[in-house]
Amino acid sequence: MAGRELELALPHLRLAARAFGDPALPPLLALHGWLDNAASFDRLAPLLDDAFHVVALDLPGHGRSDWRPPGTWYHYIDYVSDALAAADALGWSRFNLLGHSLGGAVASVLAAACPERVDRLLLIEALGPLTGAADQTLTQLRRGLEQREAFAEKVLRVFANPVAAVAARREANGLSDAAAAALVERGLRPVPGGYSWSSDPRLTLASPVRYTEEQILSVLRGIAAPTLLVLAEPPAPFLAAELMDRRIAQVARIAVRRLPGSHHLHLEDPLPVATAIREFVGRSVPE
Repeated sequence: MAGRELELALPHLRLAARAFGDPALPPLLALHGWLDNAASFDRLAPLLDDAFHVVALDLPGHGRSDWRPPGTWYHYIDYVSDALAAADALGWSRFNLLGHSLGGAVASVLAAACPERVDRLLLIEALGPLTGAADQTLTQLRRGLEQREAFAEKVLRVFANPVAAVAARREANGLSDAAAAALVERGLRPVPGGYSWSSDPRLTLASPVRYTEEQILSVLRGIAAPTLLVLAEPPAPFLAAELMDRRIAQVARIAVRRLPGSHHLHLEDPLPVATAIREFVGRSVPE
């Protein structure tokens, strides 16, 4: 089934989304990665739409969704509230969660914080957010504040045409032409002289605050839902084996699948990822 465009009116902003599958099927909320958008799931969702009603969000500041108001930050933890508000707008009291990268970090925290809302947790290339060492707290805070103060001087990149934007995205993330084109098609806006990214440029500013690893390990222990973690082989540098093994050990009901591919393996080669999800769902029955 082809995706359908949705708009969700949250109390504080408007979210765009793509929906797949029969609304009568079990709900699955899909959350994309940093600087991606709902098109991240355009190839995976159709392989799951006979089992789930998939709604893939454009998170605030991404894709076709609203930007946060001037003077605000993009703290990743705010996406937890956004995802919950989106589920409420859809009328979902309980739902399944699918997250890639940043979206997987958000999904991990949401599942831990609100176990009564989440039936299953499906993660791709993420288990919890990036963390910082305690002795780097002040450095991180200063960096975030300095970048915010300098932000007004930032000049947005303008592309002559979408083809040039696809080439830039392909180069930045090591994506194929097809994968880059899917994300770019949803992630551009016309501006004088050509096209620019539709994502809020404030997304590139450093976060002023990060949790420590011990804090995130404590959060992960709160995940009660049956959880599938799909990791690419070889691993991304920010998903080092030692780090991930320690995080995996905190989650009581977790299955791990390692598949050949890159960080966007669900977009580049979705069938093995869909197969892993379907096999996991067939074995896991929420209590």
